Order: sequence, then structure tokens, then C-alpha cells
Amino acid sequence: MNPNHHEDEIFQEKRKPKNPIKFKVELNQEQKEAKSKILENTVTLLAGSAGSGKTLLACQIALEKLFMKEVEKIIITRPTVSKEEIGFLPGDLREKMDPWVQPIYQNMYALYDRIKIEKHIQEGDIEIVPVSFMRGRTFLDSIVIVDEAQNVTHEQMEMIVTRLGLRSKMIICGDDNQVDLKNKRDSGFRFLYTASKKIKNLAAISLKTNHRNPIVEDLISYYEEAHEKGITLSNSGSKK
Repeated sequence: MNPNHHEDEIFQEKRKPKNPIKFKVELNQEQKEAKSKILENTVTLLAGSAGSGKTLLACQIALEKLFMKEVEKIIITRPTVSKEEIGFLPGDLREKMDPWVQPIYQNMYALYDRIKIEKHIQEGDIEIVPVSFMRGRTFLDSIVIVDEAQNVTHEQMEMIVTRLGLRSKMIICGDDNQVDLKNKRDSGFRFLYTASKKIKNLAAISLKTNHRNPIVEDLISYYEEAHEKGITLSNSGSKK
């Protein structure tokens, strides 16, 4: 037997696939251009309204880099915007976070075979890390997805971005129009978005194309106009 047989097996296991990864959903031109910019930078803030495909794009890039052996792990984090401490919720960590990370899972299932995605989750190649559990971690050889980042506070955002280790990338997805924090000024997404002009390898991209029903754009505009006029939505219904 070849004395290097074991080493050959390890080398074979880590060898990159020869062919491109085939996804079930093809990116549009806007997403392809955004992807190119994301791959050129270390940290990217990906902005866009509901249905613009932010999370799907982030998931596609993350899965591609994992399958191509360019990273060892995908790290997913997402704020819960809840006063209920995650540690007191029933079940293991995945069960506790399931309601908040389902949108990310659904995007991954839409992109690739669900059974294979589940296998990577079970093996820990795709890891869920609640925002409150990020402190003290350093993510090496990883791609980190921060979803719903408009609900990440300044303090949390500073803590999250400083977890990034060597040979890693971070994609921070957010929508300024969907801040659920009591004080919208507490959102760390917009602050970091504006910093992209001052920090090397930090990019800020905004997606414009709507991938949902065309009525969604009109509904978003309607609500944005109401907010700009200072209309209190709870009191805006018709009088009895």
C-alpha cells in the first residue's frame, strides 16, 4: 500500500470540484454585478427593500464558497428583536433559533438540494450563532451572513464585525425601511453603510430589483410615504 495513502485521501477530500456549482435559481444581472463586488471585498453591506433578493444572493455566494472548498464553514446570525432571552427558550440551539433563521434556510433550499443542505447543517458546516453568542468567537476560513442587520444595534454591530478572522468574508444584509428597534437611531446598519467610503475592503451595495409580486413595490412606497409624513399607522384607519 502506498505509504502516503492516508494523506492522499485527505488531499482528495479537500480537492476543489472541477465544475462550477449548479444552483436551481439563476442570479439576475444586478445580483451578478453585486456578487462580483462582494467577492472583491472582505465585508459587504447589502441593502435593499423587501423582495430585492439580498438573502438569496448572500446564501448563493456562501454555498458556492463552501462547496468549492474555499471556506470551511458558513456562519449564520440574525437578531431576534425580542426581550425573551434565547437561553430560556425550549430545545437545543437550532430549535431555539429556527423561527428566526427559517428565511435563510428557505433561500438555501430554493438554491440547492434540501437534503444536502440539511447534511451540512447536521455536520456543522453551516452553523447558527445567535448575536448574543458571537462575543468571544473568531471566525477563520468562514463566510458569515448577518441577516436582518437593520435590527442590529451599534454595540452589536461593532462586536459582530470584529469577530471576523483570517481568510473570511462577511455579508451584512439589511433594509433601512424595516427597522423594528424601538429607537431607529439605534440601528448599526446605516452607520456602517456610510463607513464604506472610508474603510478599505468594506463595500456597500444596494439592490433595486423586486423579485416578488409587482404590487409589493407599490405597497412599500405607500408605507414609506406614510412614515415620511409622520402618520401613526395605528390611528390611520377609518373612523367608526
